[in-house]
Amino acid sequence: MKSTATILGMFAFGYLLAVIFRAVNALIAPDLVRDVGLDATMLGLLTSSLLIAHGLSQIPVGIALDRFGPRRVQAVMFCCAAVGALAFSFGEDALTLTLARALIGVGFAGSLMSGFKAVTMSVRGPRQALGNAVVMSGGQVGYVVATWPTEVMVGLVGWRPVFAGLALVTLGAAALYLVLIPDWAAPGPKERPRELLRGLGRVFADPVVWRIAPLVWLTAGFNIAMITLWAGPWFRDVAGFERGAVATGLLINAIAAAGGVFGCGWIADFMGRRGTGLLSVSQYLMFVFLAAQVPIILALTAITPVAWFVFAATGQAGILTYPWLAAYYGKGLSARAQTGVNTGIFVVAFAVQYAVGGVIDLFDPLPGGGYEPLAYQLSFASMFVAELAALAWFVAGKRTLEARFAERQRAAPRDAAQ
Repeated sequence: MKSTATILGMFAFGYLLAVIFRAVNALIAPDLVRDVGLDATMLGLLTSSLLIAHGLSQIPVGIALDRFGPRRVQAVMFCCAAVGALAFSFGEDALTLTLARALIGVGFAGSLMSGFKAVTMSVRGPRQALGNAVVMSGGQVGYVVATWPTEVMVGLVGWRPVFAGLALVTLGAAALYLVLIPDWAAPGPKERPRELLRGLGRVFADPVVWRIAPLVWLTAGFNIAMITLWAGPWFRDVAGFERGAVATGLLINAIAAAGGVFGCGWIADFMGRRGTGLLSVSQYLMFVFLAAQVPIILALTAITPVAWFVFAATGQAGILTYPWLAAYYGKGLSARAQTGVNTGIFVVAFAVQYAVGGVIDLFDPLPGGGYEPLAYQLSFASMFVAELAALAWFVAGKRTLEARFAERQRAAPRDAAQ
């Protein structure tokens, strides 16, 4: 029997690879613009193709995870990601690079959700939020790898060999999953495909999901869209950083993202042992996340480094609702519930990355080749209003969610006895 530390470490490593691929375009964007001849809209579309492919794959991945388990799903999908990375390293035009990046997105679509599924199978219920945080924060170190370390490697060999090397590492990870991860059986009898889809339908027919999902989608999706692409150009165009300083800014954001995810999980675990539920902790952290956006919107550059740090650290706090959803729906439906919600995160991230590029192209480029700062402000302000509305919707229904959860937990022992 593999240890819990080995299991969590392996899934954290898999998610780390996914994050590297997700974030690396924020660093190599000038190289792609120069080598392939992209405008801002095309750069946004190319980069966000990974996110939309990732998002559209979430529901099939959730069904597969509940049916086959994370070990086999990860091994197969990482082979797909490796092919996409290799194709990206050879791509000579925008279409090829976009399709290759989309294939990478499909291959890594289960990287985080498979880890969360493994947590539900190997970590006892009260500590699953912390287990999820270990997987996710370990993976968020990929944001760190995608800054200065990648900058050094790209400077030495170029971005194409870097992608080819990442393809080989991804293939190695696929093999490690088969060796190190248990092949957990699905709880209960094997469900047929129609029954699996019916279970997914039950999740989406439940108003509980629609009370939680919009806030998670908008906050986490916006956070991903900015951290993985537009944060770098923002540092250049609004803060006036040179390329080295941009890499440093992205590194600080990366450290904040990795530490922040673990910190959010630790806070949830600490508060949970003192009677504060996951939904409440997530709500409080979302207030902090929105507050951090105000100085960024106003371009208060004297304090925006701190604001970006908080933005990166708290942007994924909505993920704290995932162990709540797993407990609410049970192990048999947990992956479908979590990936169903997770789909929207990447749809939003795709839409935001693409739309910000479109807003930028409404303005004339700056004389030095950068983008108009007002475009970033308009983009941030629009998302802030949408996030605020989603938070109000969530807060208004939180008591109902908690009451339904308590009712479900009371009914569970009776159902088991029958």
